[in-house]
Amino acid sequence: MTDKPTVVLVHGFWGGAAHWSKVIVELNKRGFTSLHAVENPLTSLTDDAERTRTMIRQIEGPVVLVGHSYGGAVITEAGDLPNVAALVYVAAFAPDADESPGQITQEKPPAAFENIAPDSDGYLWVKQDKFHESFCQDLPADEALVMAVTQKAPLGSTFADTVTAPAWRTKPAWYQISTADRMLHPDNQRRMAQRMNPRATVELDTSHASLASQPTPVTDLITAAATDVTG
Repeated sequence: MTDKPTVVLVHGFWGGAAHWSKVIVELNKRGFTSLHAVENPLTSLTDDAERTRTMIRQIEGPVVLVGHSYGGAVITEAGDLPNVAALVYVAAFAPDADESPGQITQEKPPAAFENIAPDSDGYLWVKQDKFHESFCQDLPADEALVMAVTQKAPLGSTFADTVTAPAWRTKPAWYQISTADRMLHPDNQRRMAQRMNPRATVELDTSHASLASQPTPVTDLITAAATDVTG
């Protein structure tokens, strides 16, 4: 038995659950034995939030809900379940009520915004030859290549989906800012972090893919949230 809470990890746009691989290994080393990573369809915020809620409902006991990138919008929408004890945002969107990731992005477009391109079916992709410099410039080229080729494109309409009741207004939150982020402007991250009044904010000199390039400090933040909510 363990007194540690369950950790549920939620990926963002252009990635899947495997983007959490290094964090998963690090959490396991620290004694977190109940770990789950949601595989979201990225078809709408409603779909993704319900997929996440479905997983959370299967878990007994407290949950630390962690979101990267667009996954932050998902945990903001899905984090209202009673056993969600903490929210951790990793270079993530944290929209307020009636606010969308697209709206936040337009306020301060990120450096690599022009490297996102739609296909004929309405899915948005990061151009493969621009993926390394855009998403994960501090990862080795081989890792970036795999991410680029296996990227999971969202429906473009998902960018416009708005949050209804933001969970960070009622749940304790933690936030990690990526100061060299080219996919989600660092100033947008700072603004979202500040307004949620998190219990801790950590700034890392890293790309958007901080969960892969800086898994140890990201895991430190998740551990801090887990320790706080379980005493």
